[in-house]
Amino acid sequence: MTESPFVTVFSMVGVPYAADIMNFVILTGILSMANSGLYASTRMLWSLSHENLISPVFERTNRNGIPVAALIASLAGGLLALFSSFVAAGSLYLILVSISGLAVVFVWIAIAWSHFKYYRLLKKEDRINELRYPKWAYPALPLAGFIGSSLSVILVIFDPNQRDALIWSIPFVLGVYVYYYIRFKWWPKHQLVKTANSKIRQVVDK
Repeated sequence: MTESPFVTVFSMVGVPYAADIMNFVILTGILSMANSGLYASTRMLWSLSHENLISPVFERTNRNGIPVAALIASLAGGLLALFSSFVAAGSLYLILVSISGLAVVFVWIAIAWSHFKYYRLLKKEDRINELRYPKWAYPALPLAGFIGSSLSVILVIFDPNQRDALIWSIPFVLGVYVYYYIRFKWWPKHQLVKTANSKIRQVVDK
């Protein structure tokens, strides 16, 4: 059977144009998901730019408050991903889909670990009363989330259909951390040292 089970059931009960109705429902859902993803991606780029983590170009908005550059970049990325589903559906597109799913797991690993560390910091500074969410599940809840999410990543190694996603995700995550270290750790220190040496040379020259 190649048609949807919903179409089969609706046809059996005599609903006219069952296939067309279901195709319309599916198309509406796909467009809604695409619009939601485009909005989230656009706002994410704007937020990263607002926090000075990426180029300030993506923070600029038009008179209606729309970050046009971020919107265009997100739309271009989405179109390229869609194009890959036609030219490399069995390789590149599958890897992109797998990486996007695995990236969510990496995000939850970071969230769980941040929750764990943040609570310890507040406890050390005697600021637990600042928390506005229940504290009874600490540290079991963040540790359970961290361990469970980490195990799901490790188990991907044993799934040949998902292994490529992990292979590509690891260098991507490492690349992000290297970029962060160079731009926000090493480069500011380098600039401070460069500025200090310049001032010393000016004093010596005088």
